[in-house]
Amino acid sequence: MYAIMTVTGADHTGIIAAVTTALAEQEVNILDVSQTIMDNYFTMILRVEFDEQTHDISALQERMAEVEKAQGLVIRIQSEALFTAVNEI
Repeated sequence: MYAIMTVTGADHTGIIAAVTTALAEQEVNILDVSQTIMDNYFTMILRVEFDEQTHDISALQERMAEVEKAQGLVIRIQSEALFTAVNEI
């Protein structure tokens, strides 16, 4: 399954490490990533791929909720198909 993940929050050391470590633990492959810092506010968008049979999207969101809490972030994950459908005209 392909999914889009967004990560936002106050910038601080270790955000990328925490997010990517949690993804690697869940065997999630990062296909593309874009990140920036605007006025001390960190934003990152990732296109990821994972085996739906091994980890479903809700289990992945639960794991990322731990990172959210520990890092003071907001992390959202949705299937790429849903993301595309919502954002197309």
